[in-house]
Amino acid sequence: MLGRLRATMQRVFAPLARLLLRWGVSPDAVTVAGTVVVSVLALTLLPTGHLLLGGLLIGAFTLTDSLDGVMARAAGRSGPWGAFLDSTLDRVSDGAVFAGITLWFVLHAEEPYTTWGTAASLACLVLGGVVPYARARAESVGTTAAVGIAERSDRLFVALAATTFIPLGVPVLVAVVVLALLAAASAVTVVQRVVTVRRQLTGPAGGAAGDGARSTAPDTDTEV
Repeated sequence: MLGRLRATMQRVFAPLARLLLRWGVSPDAVTVAGTVVVSVLALTLLPTGHLLLGGLLIGAFTLTDSLDGVMARAAGRSGPWGAFLDSTLDRVSDGAVFAGITLWFVLHAEEPYTTWGTAASLACLVLGGVVPYARARAESVGTTAAVGIAERSDRLFVALAATTFIPLGVPVLVAVVVLALLAAASAVTVVQRVVTVRRQLTGPAGGAAGDGARSTAPDTDTEV
């Protein structure tokens, strides 16, 4: 859903990427800084009830997520290290966002929305980690699992959209339902990836590889 917007933002960020490189800023520094900023915003503004401000700021910084990649390509530094760092820190910022949303439900919502909203946001938090792990683990055993009904950027956008506008009068029930549907979509994506890998490893060409890879393949992580 946000793929076209991401491609547009990459073109927009090209001049800024070249400017930062001239100033001596590395792509890794941008990756780390973006993670720190998003995590701090999510864990300070969302739990304290500043959903509108927090959602808008987090959304704005999320759109800059591709800046480090633009810088790396412009500098000729694209490679496994940058992909590993970016993907690993994405899990940190994603976790911070859903933790912030969970804390808002715990601290500010009224029953029954406290219980159901907390459960839905926690489910999004947990499954949001399982989705990329399933793809990473699939690639580590020599298969692919680039399937699913919701990418990382889509999940963040939906979660923020569900909660950001509560202060403007959007019912809390809407946010709870949207988060529950997002958790369900994440669960479906996990199942899709498991089934996809199962078919590849148990097919005529993959059976032997699947038997040997179970205990020897290392844990890895990658972008959704």
